[in-house]
Amino acid sequence: MSFGNIIGHELIKEQIQNSIETGNFSHAHLIIGEDGLGKSLIAKETTLKVLGRHENRRYVDIIEWRVLKNKQSIGVNEVRDIIKEVNKKPYEGDKKVIIVYEAHKMTMEAQNAFLKTIEEPPKGVTIILLSESLELVLETIRSRCQIHKLRRLNDKEIEAYILREYSDIEKEQIKSVTAFSEGIPGRCKIFLEDDSFKEIRNIILKILFTVYKKQPSKIKEYESFFYKYKDQWNEILNCFISYIRDIMIYKDIGKKEIVINSDKIEDLIELSNIYSFKKLNKIVDIITETREKLDRRVNSILVFDLMLLKMQEV
Repeated sequence: MSFGNIIGHELIKEQIQNSIETGNFSHAHLIIGEDGLGKSLIAKETTLKVLGRHENRRYVDIIEWRVLKNKQSIGVNEVRDIIKEVNKKPYEGDKKVIIVYEAHKMTMEAQNAFLKTIEEPPKGVTIILLSESLELVLETIRSRCQIHKLRRLNDKEIEAYILREYSDIEKEQIKSVTAFSEGIPGRCKIFLEDDSFKEIRNIILKILFTVYKKQPSKIKEYESFFYKYKDQWNEILNCFISYIRDIMIYKDIGKKEIVINSDKIEDLIELSNIYSFKKLNKIVDIITETREKLDRRVNSILVFDLMLLKMQEV
């Protein structure tokens, strides 16, 4: 693996490469970016360059720390274990790298306990923190790290990623995957490989047909679906909005090539014939209201039940 195989983030890759080659690489780094943007890839390649390695495999002097399976956060006890690893001498050479995944899940107490080590690690030790949020990392930690903020990829970069990873993909599907990804490569895999997401997309189409037919008994049948995917409510609502956007655009312009969800075009055409713009706009308002309630952590099953009932009434 090399930086050249990582699509996007050109400026960050160049800065890291140059600082390592000139001997100006900081001992502590904070890589910020949404899940699926490539934080781990950047961290791994950076680590190999720091150690002077070329083969992407496990090395004794690369310590990777993740949230424990039975935990929701990284606490003081876990940080103490990390510090112990930091203070152990490198085994294969004179350098060692510690990668802490999901650093935003460190408690405030844990971050404070880690502060001195980040500020002054032993000679030859590099610490790389990966976080989805800069705001959840203490200012005192931030000020001691070189910060690298990953940005979403543009459409050209996403298309290059899709074609590299899925060379046999059909051309018309690339547009759908690119739109769904919203610039995040990891979301391409969800769209193309995640069976649960495929089920979500199929069920939501059925729901839109059922809602129009105003069949309360049928609506109740979807309770198990919402319960099954209650933790993926954001994807559910995004899927609703994506379909409705396509229905409205096709209804207005009548061109298939503009539709994002091109693999569902026949269903979308049928829905565009039965829904009015007025009803579609009201459904968008209902989804927006639903999102606000779920953001406030209101019971998701009750919220979805109410959403469907309101949709039937429009």
